[in-house]
Amino acid sequence: MSTTKNHKAGFVSIIGKPNVGKSTLMNQMVGERLSIITSKAQTTRHRIMGILSGSDFQIVYSDTPGILKPEYALHKSMMKFVSSSLSDADVVLFVTDIYETFDAEFEEILKKINVPFIFILNKIDQAKGTQAEDKMAYWKEHVKADVFLSISALEGQNIDKVFEAILTNLPEHPGYFPKDQLTDKPERFFAAEILREKIFTNYKKEVPYSTEVDIEEFKEDEKIIRIRAIIFVERKSQKGIIIGHKGEALKKVGIEARKDMEQFFGKQIYLETFVKVAENWRKTDSNLKNFGYKN
Repeated sequence: MSTTKNHKAGFVSIIGKPNVGKSTLMNQMVGERLSIITSKAQTTRHRIMGILSGSDFQIVYSDTPGILKPEYALHKSMMKFVSSSLSDADVVLFVTDIYETFDAEFEEILKKINVPFIFILNKIDQAKGTQAEDKMAYWKEHVKADVFLSISALEGQNIDKVFEAILTNLPEHPGYFPKDQLTDKPERFFAAEILREKIFTNYKKEVPYSTEVDIEEFKEDEKIIRIRAIIFVERKSQKGIIIGHKGEALKKVGIEARKDMEQFFGKQIYLETFVKVAENWRKTDSNLKNFGYKN
């Protein structure tokens, strides 16, 4: 814990709708790939903290699930993660992109913000002509924020300005975590997230949304980490899709996940994957509790 005088520290909540680049932004801000990123919406399901510390500051970022209208018990739990991140936030980064427009869902969430509020227009690298400037003018008519910034999280454009705006609005406070700590999540959480990312990138339609990953075993030696992972699906037919013809689909996912895990953990990975059915787990409180979505 830091007790340095004039030391700034606080919680920064990154919120917005699905697929606007919240996870890409947090990974840029922290300098590590903590949140999984795919082109599919609703990839982030948990509140994931990324901690950035300097000699006189500590910023605790929270990447949150995209704001949506809940269809399942899982969605309700995801939206509770958004609410909890807002309730303890010292600064809010509200992320949108050049394609979105203001609607009632925005209005509802904006009502809950009562701390310094930084509005971020992302994906300006995709803008044509005056599209970014026009869109920012549009948002300024609909939203009252302390700071308005245009960025490209993917290309790292104007990330320094986001950091400066956060630091300006952060309260004076000792650090909340040890200076060398990078996240609040255990290593097995990131093993599960890496595997889940590969499921999202390798399968189509509803299948990725119907899967959850549980790390049943995580044993670390000096040179190797042995991981036993269970991929849960909602229906028996989905189990066949995940495994694929002669197990080829599951094998491909395992190879890709192991490669990324070795890069993330800096060690050799021995990964075993199994597929099980947990019927309608997204709608079942007991399953959601087992998977860490409910207390």
